[in-house]
Amino acid sequence: MNARVETQLLQRLSNQQLDALEEEAIFILREVAAAFERPTLLFSGGKDSLVLLRCAEKAFGRGRIPYPLLMIDTGHNFHEVTDFRDHRAKELGAELIVRSVEDSMKRGTVRLAHPGESRNVHQSVTLLEAIEEFRFDALIGGARRDEEKARAKERIFSHRDSFGQWQPKAQRPELWTLFNTRLAPGEHFRVFPISNWTELDVWQYIEREAIALPSLYYAHQREVVERKGLLVPVTELTPPRDGEVVQTRTVRFRTVGDITCTCPVESDASSAAEVVVETLAAEVSERGATRMDDKTSDASMEKRKKDGYF
Repeated sequence: MNARVETQLLQRLSNQQLDALEEEAIFILREVAAAFERPTLLFSGGKDSLVLLRCAEKAFGRGRIPYPLLMIDTGHNFHEVTDFRDHRAKELGAELIVRSVEDSMKRGTVRLAHPGESRNVHQSVTLLEAIEEFRFDALIGGARRDEEKARAKERIFSHRDSFGQWQPKAQRPELWTLFNTRLAPGEHFRVFPISNWTELDVWQYIEREAIALPSLYYAHQREVVERKGLLVPVTELTPPRDGEVVQTRTVRFRTVGDITCTCPVESDASSAAEVVVETLAAEVSERGATRMDDKTSDASMEKRKKDGYF
């Protein structure tokens, strides 16, 4: 088999895989619209939520997504991402709801241990406040099982109790794509339509669908310092510490979150196709390679899930 034929065969197999994943995601998005009264789609402007939004666009049509988009903003997000979030929501004609951790701080429901503490973990409080405010009964998110151990055992339809908490014994079986969506008053579901996708699937889909992303996902020059095996971006929120040497490196972000806990990786990939090649060779998950908050404790994500965020 010559190289050209082999490449065409691999491309065909890849498209079949992506078609199957897309079909599953669209089915779940439509199931949510049919089964719940007040669902919302969690939309940060990051790559996974943009893939999810493309599937929603295909499921319902541009300007016809039947639920609002919800963003929980720490106030420490990259402006490239929040600007892109606003642009994409407007482009699709979708309703965008933004609730801020800073507002929770003003109400006194969030209190930082010190001014420099990351607000990332406190999103749980703001999210639960938004759920109560709008009485959401289903929240659609872009989490995937390959990202982290706590996410690997998550259901597609993840039941949450009246306190917003995830309880292992309360999760329902999911056999033959049959979902039990029955809720008691005050309870809700977190729904993950791209749960079965991998980071590689996401990037191959981005390439195939020509999905526009914030520029941070591609190679650019940035000042960083090396800290605990990570490249920490130098910003007003993350200044260099004593003894750290500031370097300018060519980097990109594999995942984008709060500035205080999200790190880039060295990369020359300037297109989705180049990121696909790079992802094929990656030996560490995107969160393991780029998130400072996940490194503080092996149980950090599990705790956040039980506290009501993930």
